[in-house]
Amino acid sequence: MMHRILQPLLVVAAAALSLFAWARVPERAPVHWNLAGAVDRYGARAEVLLLMPAMMIVIWALLRFLPRIDPRRESYAKMEGTYELVITLMLGVLLALHGAVIAAALGRQVPMGRIAPALLGATFLVLGNVLPRARPNWWFGIRTPWTLSNDRVWTRTHRVAGYAFIIAGLGLIIAAFSGGVAVKGALLAGGLVAALVPAAYSYIAWRQETSA
Repeated sequence: MMHRILQPLLVVAAAALSLFAWARVPERAPVHWNLAGAVDRYGARAEVLLLMPAMMIVIWALLRFLPRIDPRRESYAKMEGTYELVITLMLGVLLALHGAVIAAALGRQVPMGRIAPALLGATFLVLGNVLPRARPNWWFGIRTPWTLSNDRVWTRTHRVAGYAFIIAGLGLIIAAFSGGVAVKGALLAGGLVAALVPAAYSYIAWRQETSA
């Protein structure tokens, strides 16, 4: 219940930030940064202030809708707290990024090269802790042919995925405070660990389960 109350408040907070900053943000302001934290694209005021709240609304609505059309929608009742936490987490991260972008647009010195990977790393850490509680479904979690075809493979894979995401998250957070090349390396390595390790393990687990 707490998450269902907090989620719309996060969207409202993003809209309120945009409204507060509208008259203060110049006609053109930074909207994108490279991995080194340097601005590499400027955009119009409307893009700076409206894009992120719009994304939050779309993501929130989509994640609220998807369980209704999931053939395994009964799983969401078993992991309701986990699923709601993930929605809140995504909206919270987008709100934090929105605040950082607005601060940069207002002329503040914002270390986006550290903030963005640190937020991504924190997201991975939280996901790593909650993934083992995910139940078989078609929208949320590690969805490979092998996890979707066998519930025991799903459970085993998500336990391993939890460790993989935590390792990737810690690497990103450490790299965020190192900066430069470390961030690029951590993004590449973290992405590979979080994506390939669970996928490969799901096949191994499926072979073990089906050959037993």
